[in-house]
Amino acid sequence: MAKRKIPEVLTEKEQDQLIAVFNVRYFNSFRNRTMIKLFLASGLRLSEMINLRWRDINLMTGQLKVVEGKGDKDRILWISDSIVEELRIWKVNQSEKIGICNFVFTTKSKNKLDARNIRRMVAEYSIKAGIVKKVSPHTFRHTFASDLLRATKNIRLVQKALGHEDLSTTMIYTHIVDEEFEDALKNLRR
Repeated sequence: MAKRKIPEVLTEKEQDQLIAVFNVRYFNSFRNRTMIKLFLASGLRLSEMINLRWRDINLMTGQLKVVEGKGDKDRILWISDSIVEELRIWKVNQSEKIGICNFVFTTKSKNKLDARNIRRMVAEYSIKAGIVKKVSPHTFRHTFASDLLRATKNIRLVQKALGHEDLSTTMIYTHIVDEEFEDALKNLRR
């Protein structure tokens, strides 16, 4: 079995730098910041984000339903109150500017977003934010998983949140725990 490469993740500082770079006075910029915040808060895959519909998010409870994710599997996630509020504001902004939409993130002409354009946007804003790592929407998924594992110390929770069928796929994120383990041992008797 081939060894998996340790995924690139964003530090908390890098996440903050990226979020701060958006000028939210503009429709696309506000949409893009909201999308990146949701990526970081949910671990959604790019295709899941593109296909996310308003009917799949409960803006009262924070429940988010991923419909037909990878392998045509559905899963339920919950997002924080601050992300729910961001989505509420985005929904109002979106409907005021372009009308009622089925999809959470659309173009100004109500069309679904293109994956290639989202990848390009993420890369461009990351450079603008001064992040030297190569950042993609999947980097946000890795960051979410690593942050969740760090917070919960529960690999099964991470597996469920990511929608991984096989735990071995999720085990790549244990490198975070390994780094903290190493640090704890090195600093035990100073």
